[in-house]
Amino acid sequence: MARDPYLELGVSRTATADEIRKAFRKLAKQHHPDTNPGDKKAEEKFKQVSAAFDIVGDAEKRKKFDLGQIDADGRETMRGFGGQPGNGPFNAGGFGRGGFQRDDGPEIDLSDLFGGMFNQGGGAGRGPFGGGGGPGFAAKGADIKARLDIDLEEAIKGGKKRVAFSDGRTIDVTIPAGAQEGQTLRLKGQGSPGRGGQGDALIELAIKPHPIYRREGEALVMDLPISVPDAVLGGKVEAPTPDGNVMLGVPKGSNSGQTLRLKGRGFADAKGKRGDLLARLVVTLPETVDEDLEKFAQAWRDQKPYSPKRK
Repeated sequence: MARDPYLELGVSRTATADEIRKAFRKLAKQHHPDTNPGDKKAEEKFKQVSAAFDIVGDAEKRKKFDLGQIDADGRETMRGFGGQPGNGPFNAGGFGRGGFQRDDGPEIDLSDLFGGMFNQGGGAGRGPFGGGGGPGFAAKGADIKARLDIDLEEAIKGGKKRVAFSDGRTIDVTIPAGAQEGQTLRLKGQGSPGRGGQGDALIELAIKPHPIYRREGEALVMDLPISVPDAVLGGKVEAPTPDGNVMLGVPKGSNSGQTLRLKGRGFADAKGKRGDLLARLVVTLPETVDEDLEKFAQAWRDQKPYSPKRK
């Protein structure tokens, strides 16, 4: 069984979550394999403090450990025959740390009582309960979790990103093409150490809001400013897409709100199939209206009054 996690981290049982985090970070930095290349003792210490932090650094696991519901390896402890602690002989109320406490007599050592049934240090098969560390009780290390923010373009086309974990490690992650919001990537063997092997690293993906595009399912929607001459006469305008800029044909007599469709330039589903990009035209005046444009507009209003239809 692993050492008491509080002792491993050098903190008291009443330590705050912040004190536990600070103690772990200090020890993890001190014993990290990157800081101590080739030092097996430092590597082992790093694993031990990581495993200890996995227990008491997690509020739920810490509560269970403090109540005796899990041990220092994160395994569930043996419960009473009645299904709850304290309801039978095989529980924390019946057994002390070193033996069985009777109301009318002294503490009896378990090794004397059961003659080795609960052997403490052997391998599998040395008693009906397997002994310390038998295959049936070799718990895999706990999974560790992280959140990774990615750009919309990375979600569509995939790529590589580096993610940092609370134990000080950084891992390069391959983002698949067609990554989805809330999707979890599992990296096997990259979690906390345990007697049954390393746990996994679980990375939840979050797609950052984009300054240009809005998602509507697999479609992307954007506003595309165009000039008055292009709206009246038609023409080619440069339009951004997740794959780079393209030249887009604007029909003659276009109005604000009219939508042009670029097929296959939108978001991707989980299989990588692309939706469309919808460009909503926005007829836009220059920031400073010149004198000639003002004169033209005035003459147009005087000679050909025009009132847009209200929908």
